[in-house]
Formats: sequence, C-alpha cells, structure tokens
Amino acid sequence: MKPVFLAALGAVAIAVTLAGPGVASANNFGAIAYSPNTGSHGYSYDYPSRGQAEGHALAECRKYAGDCRVAIWFRNACGALAIGNNGGWGSGWGDSRQRAEYEAINSCQQHTGNCGIKRWVCTTR
Repeated sequence: MKPVFLAALGAVAIAVTLAGPGVASANNFGAIAYSPNTGSHGYSYDYPSRGQAEGHALAECRKYAGDCRVAIWFRNACGALAIGNNGGWGSGWGDSRQRAEYEAINSCQQHTGNCGIKRWVCTTR
C-alpha cells in the first residue's frame, strides 16, 4: 500500500505544479544617456525599473558632461545610439542587437549623414 500511496501523492504534486500559475518573467530595463555637446555617454542594463536604469545611465554620462539626457530606454530588449556629422545622432531599440542598431542608424540618418553606432547594450531578458 505504501508504494501506491507515495506514487499517487507524487502524481498529484506534479499535476498541481504543472497546473499552477506560471512564473512571470522579470522585467529588465536598460538605458543609454548621451551628451550632444561632448559626445560622452553612459549606459545601463538589467535594472528592475525604468527610473533606475535611466538614473544609472545619466550618472555614468554625467561623470564626463553636464548636459546628458536619456537617448533611449528599453525593457527586455536592446538599445543603440548612433552618432553622425555635426552633432547629429539617433537612437533605437529592438529585440536584438542588430535591430536596435538598424533603428538607431535609421533615426540618425533622418537628421544627418555618416552615422555609426557609438554604443549598443542589451538586457539579459
């Protein structure tokens, strides 16, 4: 009797585990901050909130410049910053590094030419 009871108890435990609510995936936030006057930047990834991610990126950038601003923030994704001629820049995000870089270059090219990626960063999702 004992082996049958233990086997039944094990089957119930497995069924309850499988039927229970799924574990929600964590939200990981990142950001890139940029200073148009100096070209300095800061970045962050895997922070639990948008505010914390932006705050860290701004703090890193402000070590080198006083006019830093958040260029892009993202959640469970990648972000990129592209820099072009005459202080022009653009930013973008996407579900991969390549998509984020594409969006940043496209954004930059709407304002200036000769755009290239200055920084990219991804959360671990």
